Amino acid sequence: MLSPALPVHADARDDTAPDFPALPRHAALAVQTRDGLVESVHYGSLIATAPDGSTLLSAGEPLAAFYPRSSLKPLQAVAMVRAGLDLPADLLALTAASHSGSAEHRDGALRILELHGLTASALENSTDLPYGVPEREEWLREGGLPTRIAQNCSGKHAAMAATCVINGWPVRGYLDPGHPLQKLVAETVAELTGEEPSGTSTDGCGTPLFALTLAGMGRAFGRLAAAELPDGASAPESPEAAVAHAMRRHPEMVAGEGRDVTDLMRLVPGLLAKDGFEGIQLVGLRDGRAIAIKISDGGDRARMPVTVRALEALGVDTTPLAGIATGAVLGGGKPVGLLQAADFPSLVPANDFVPANDAK
Repeated sequence: MLSPALPVHADARDDTAPDFPALPRHAALAVQTRDGLVESVHYGSLIATAPDGSTLLSAGEPLAAFYPRSSLKPLQAVAMVRAGLDLPADLLALTAASHSGSAEHRDGALRILELHGLTASALENSTDLPYGVPEREEWLREGGLPTRIAQNCSGKHAAMAATCVINGWPVRGYLDPGHPLQKLVAETVAELTGEEPSGTSTDGCGTPLFALTLAGMGRAFGRLAAAELPDGASAPESPEAAVAHAMRRHPEMVAGEGRDVTDLMRLVPGLLAKDGFEGIQLVGLRDGRAIAIKISDGGDRARMPVTVRALEALGVDTTPLAGIATGAVLGGGKPVGLLQAADFPSLVPANDFVPANDAK
């Protein structure tokens, strides 16, 4: 019997149709209730990694291949800094952003281009309206149309074009997997994650995309988060530290005002966070631990409650995150239920790690 969640087509029972891919063994990560009745269940997989890359906590199938989507942006930014990209911290944060499309974000992308003698015509990303709802509504009220600058990846693409100028590489065609820039990005991703991609595709904005595991992405974010230098350090920043520092210092450029990723980085000092389409959330802690989450249905609402629950399991003080740890379910404008993380078990011995909030 066909799942009611799958569309039924005329050839649904055609024996010649290609085999459906094997489904990952996801676990229940979040539950929504309405007046005591379970209304929805969000399945997914997650892993928390130690500074050495070992597993602290897992649920579902964290070794199944998945596409990290925009959570790859900080790794792509590291590759560009290694290739000589040198930007003010706010613009480097925008390089790793899925921004909301505010005037600050659009102007930032244009600044990156102008600093390197380029214009918006150099961009090869897809066109779109601003991603943030208030930003999109304002854009439309002013008669705006889909553009490459308004699209949420324009900071990354502006930086990619700028990196080509810095290195004397062709700007046109910078998205081709065979381009020197994309070869460098692929090498950097493999190094930081500690694994070779099991497949490749193309992201929504047009950049090459790699099939990786949650464990690999966790290792990468742990490395970036731990690379941050202590306050007052005089040694030169590594590319990993430069990206982490920029994202922490300018979380509003990584996402935007009113975005949960911005709130998460503001509320937990030292935390590094990046989301991605299709229910992806990555978090790195200053002590080198990390969390990687994939919500199986690709929806966005379960991502943050599960993230907060995983942080709590790692001993992080999540009291400041109460406002994003659950979601109210309304009936007639009044709360009648709750969206919250499922009670997946903690595998972290109580005193093994100093809570990330206290790590220096």
